[in-house]
Amino acid sequence: MQPLKIYDYLVLARQRILDKVRVLSPEQYAQPMGIGHGSLDRTLTHILASEWYYVQRLLRRDVPPYEQWAIRWEEPPPFAGLESTWVRQARETRAAIEAVRDWDEPIEYRVTADDGRRIIVTASATDIVTQLALHEVHHRAQVMNMLTRLGAGVGDIDYNLLMYQRRDAD
Repeated sequence: MQPLKIYDYLVLARQRILDKVRVLSPEQYAQPMGIGHGSLDRTLTHILASEWYYVQRLLRRDVPPYEQWAIRWEEPPPFAGLESTWVRQARETRAAIEAVRDWDEPIEYRVTADDGRRIIVTASATDIVTQLALHEVHHRAQVMNMLTRLGAGVGDIDYNLLMYQRRDAD
């Protein structure tokens, strides 16, 4: 696995998604869709907030309770705010991935489980970056479905299309 290359792919694919969302009306951006977190604005905000969370864990920073997070899916920003925040987050994410020296070293952190119990989670940097990538892909599929319903389909954004080198054959 090449974590930086995988993250670069996420950013390229994400840009194609955001390019489609950018031209939607604010009403379409917030339209209830019954998929993902219920709408484009909420689902995209969830992906962004989760990326922030995973980077905090990768950097071994304490994470405040969810109610204190600056970005929460229940309170999505207007699209321009989401996009500008994500540009800054992407720089921080890439820097955090570049800074990893031991991909297998255990990283422990405490969280409150859904049932209210405090638990200790142990993961490696590999685990955290893998979760960050797969989480985005999971929710990106939901976003792509919503965009298709709105008549703004994204088309093919497979890794091989965006990342493989291509040239004309003789």
